[in-house]
Amino acid sequence: MKPILLKNTLTVNEGDTFETDVLIRGEYIERIDKNISSSNAQIIDFKGNLLLPGVIDDQVHFREPGLTHKGNIATESRAAIAGGITSFMEQPNTNPQTTTIKKLEDKFELAKSSSFANYSFLFGGTNDNLEELKKLDKKSCSGVKLFLGSSTGNMLVDDEKVLEQIFLNTDMVISTHCEDEGTIRANLAKYQQEFGDAIPIKYHPIIRSEEACYLSSSKAIALAKKTGARLHVFHLSTGKETNLFRNDIPLREKKITAEVCIHHLWFSDIDYEEKGTLIKWNPAVKTASDKDQLWQALLDNRIDVIATDHAPHTIYEKMNDYVNAPSGGPLVQHALPAMLQKNAQGLIPLEKIVQKMCHSPAILFDIEKRGFVKEGYFADLVQVSQDSKWQVKKDNIFYKCGWSPFEGVTFDSEVKRTFVNGHLAFDNGVLSKERNAKRLTFDR
Repeated sequence: MKPILLKNTLTVNEGDTFETDVLIRGEYIERIDKNISSSNAQIIDFKGNLLLPGVIDDQVHFREPGLTHKGNIATESRAAIAGGITSFMEQPNTNPQTTTIKKLEDKFELAKSSSFANYSFLFGGTNDNLEELKKLDKKSCSGVKLFLGSSTGNMLVDDEKVLEQIFLNTDMVISTHCEDEGTIRANLAKYQQEFGDAIPIKYHPIIRSEEACYLSSSKAIALAKKTGARLHVFHLSTGKETNLFRNDIPLREKKITAEVCIHHLWFSDIDYEEKGTLIKWNPAVKTASDKDQLWQALLDNRIDVIATDHAPHTIYEKMNDYVNAPSGGPLVQHALPAMLQKNAQGLIPLEKIVQKMCHSPAILFDIEKRGFVKEGYFADLVQVSQDSKWQVKKDNIFYKCGWSPFEGVTFDSEVKRTFVNGHLAFDNGVLSKERNAKRLTFDR
């Protein structure tokens, strides 16, 4: 592969923004310096555009195997690349579920032949697979996922003795979906008695309430403190939960960490009137006050990671009544532009975006040689123009499901190019047909 020389970049990395050139040779970043010259390199002039590390999304649902009418590893990883996401960690609630090592390795084989972005998969803990969980190779699996709230099949872990044993028996990151099942069921029964299945969507954040979230997350944190487990709480949605987390120590020293998702930073309960079930997620999008408190916790480092929880469904599925409309929506293509829009509005510095979307996932999950613009690291890189206005429309959406909760939104920043392991995978609206993705490895 011919070397690639990126000239005149404005690189954002490790809390700094600076002008530099970057030389890519093969899969790696070979040199970062000003005024690099190379006689045989392909030269790409950034003309002052941003150069960011490739985004690492620690929570996606790409729907393969078993749910591929919604999306699959190939389609959704291509959409991710179009949005500057070069690595992802996919969740275990597929069909079949990823709850045995055999099923986990089957997924890796699927991704090996179909993914356009770097990949890993979380292993799903259940009430009855502790012995299997103990056999996981911590260097080749991103971690363990536990559903402590409503899920599918037998993936709801509600046996407290088993839960404690899982926390005691893995030194990998345990990522949790935290909502209290009893609280949710009681709330749902109350509103179903009044409305049947056609509950107005505005009651979603009341059914899947602040109390349900806080009860579950505080319980998980208490158990992590008791057992010494390494806990990562996925998709915080309430201001109250943010007070459970620390910001007085560096991320590398934290044993209990938190994530927030794009939709909880962008939408609030006032948006249900316009968007309806298109913004039905679990945990629910809640109040404007919750959104503001999530932003504050993100900025002051109580929240460590920004992710998507990308979870596509067909538009026909989402148009069902409240009870039958599935939760989740597609986000990987528009997550980085959405955060850059918040930067343009003065809400978050560029350096903080890169910290939360690139550096922190790499640190938190001990990912080898990714998440930074560094010599010797894999060349997972993103070029962004900050003055390219574009509107999200059906004809520029790459998701298999063909819709986005951001339709009609105009962004000021646009992903121009995405490199995956030194390969130009996305170039000004055109996705490469070649794959150069790798299985993520972990330095543990």
